[in-house]
Amino acid sequence: MKIKKSILLFVFPLFLGCKTNTLTGKNTLNFFGNNKQIFAMSLQQYATFLKENDVVTDTEEAKLITTIGNDIAKAAQQYFSCKGQPNSLDDYNWEYNLVKSEQINAWCMPGGKIVFYTGIMPIAKNPDGIAAIMGHEVAHALADHGAQRMSLGIVQQAGGIIATEATKNQEAQKRDRIMKAYGIGSTVGGMLPFSRKHETEADKIGLELMTLAGYNPEEAPKLWERMKAQSKGGQPEFLSTHPSEERRIANLKQWIPQAKALAGEIKVNSSN
Repeated sequence: MKIKKSILLFVFPLFLGCKTNTLTGKNTLNFFGNNKQIFAMSLQQYATFLKENDVVTDTEEAKLITTIGNDIAKAAQQYFSCKGQPNSLDDYNWEYNLVKSEQINAWCMPGGKIVFYTGIMPIAKNPDGIAAIMGHEVAHALADHGAQRMSLGIVQQAGGIIATEATKNQEAQKRDRIMKAYGIGSTVGGMLPFSRKHETEADKIGLELMTLAGYNPEEAPKLWERMKAQSKGGQPEFLSTHPSEERRIANLKQWIPQAKALAGEIKVNSSN
């Protein structure tokens, strides 16, 4: 009876935690109904990160990051306005920083707090490449991916608690095997596919945003070709948080005509 009750306590919040995303129109797992709550958390973490790292300012690259970031944010506002949701981004406070690091990475926290590492700049190569990365990171923020990942993490932890309760009377060796199986299964079968789905979603939305902002979408697959060239190979896709470079390149090439058509449609509607 206790186990059944635990399962109900585990499943019921999944239904309550569903939230319709204003950008995609999809029902998503999101326990953070109020953006202000998670945005405040992100702001605090972002401020701490900047204090602890070497922020690059007053260089051409740093200025370019800000300029392109503002262009993509304006495109996002235009996108939502054309959808009849002009106030959707009122709580966002966009900020773009270039941080000195050899890491080939960029990221965005909920609410629009973005960091580019200097290590990714040679691969970005040009303003269109930077726009492809920026569009992808901004898309993560617009699609509430951070809140969704945190929500799924809560679900995974809750499932672990239930598994622990359900196996507490098992012998230690058997319980250990069950818990390891749960950890691997919930990660490979849940967390990782969830993350790859987010990356693919951000690739598509980011391509649309960079195109709407006036940047060349043809550069996006070229960016990932450069990423692939510097990659030393990695783990299989099903064990990764990201889709393979080959998949991303193919997807982006396929989406370019759609992104151009959408950008043209939004511009026409905006001018009317």
